[in-house]
Amino acid sequence: MVALGGNALVRAGGTGTWAEAVGQMRRSALPLARVVADGNDLILTHGNGPQVGMSLRQNEVAQREVPARPLDVIGAETQGQIGYLIQQELTPALQTEGVPRTVLCLVTRMLVSPKDPAFKHPTKPIGQYYDENEARLLRKSRGWELVNDSARGGWRRLVASPRPLKWVEGETVRELLDRDLGLSWVPVVGGGGGIPVVQRGGGRLEGVDAVIDKDLGAAVIASQLKARTLAIVTDVPAVAVGFRRPWERWLGAVTPSEMASYLKRGEFAEGSMGPKVEAALEFLRAGGQRAIITDATSLGRALQDETGTRIREG
Repeated sequence: MVALGGNALVRAGGTGTWAEAVGQMRRSALPLARVVADGNDLILTHGNGPQVGMSLRQNEVAQREVPARPLDVIGAETQGQIGYLIQQELTPALQTEGVPRTVLCLVTRMLVSPKDPAFKHPTKPIGQYYDENEARLLRKSRGWELVNDSARGGWRRLVASPRPLKWVEGETVRELLDRDLGLSWVPVVGGGGGIPVVQRGGGRLEGVDAVIDKDLGAAVIASQLKARTLAIVTDVPAVAVGFRRPWERWLGAVTPSEMASYLKRGEFAEGSMGPKVEAALEFLRAGGQRAIITDATSLGRALQDETGTRIREG
């Protein structure tokens, strides 16, 4: 299973246009197609942070004429949007590699606990930046919690980021995969960590205003699908300790216990590499055989144990 990061879809410092997203995905599609050409079955998930941010801004700009949509609905919309983008670019790349597959995007949900402490203490910044006056008005009129990040542009809304517990559609997708042992299709599932839902009375599932960490969501999905390998694709070829410091060292083959010790001593930033390492370790604890963290260009070689950070016992 491959978890695509935002760099596969949005260019850093770019304009955020659809044409730009197409170009980014086109560059990522060929390495993914080569994974299949090398004889591997492929399941994809992806992030959606920039796309959610743009949709939230569209909500705000249009709110006088069009009712705003809640965050869980925006999550569903971005799953469809990004899934379509992956279908459009991965399908011809697979054909070019001589391994035609149907790329199928599924809109799927992730169960979280309504009692998760994240709902009382939201920590995930989303959407645009506001000045002091705007932040004060939003706090009063909408009850938002906001955080000041003056170095980047002002105040941002904070939402809950609860831990993913169970992929709602997981058993059904697993049954479909088991029926097709040759995997004549490439599933695209659980975008953005999955649409966050909680269980209410009578077993009814209800969407909530929250954002699930995409990498932790990927670990849950990969575990439920009994994937052997979880590859987390980011914008660097491997994980480093001492990142951007004089003693920087890039990690290749490493054991889970070694990686856990690096995580515990704070080697990996909370907003970037930390969740990826945590997700990799959770996947291995749940029975996965190997976790990889690398970039799209290095993915094929990383799967051959030639590059990237590869976490496994022994």
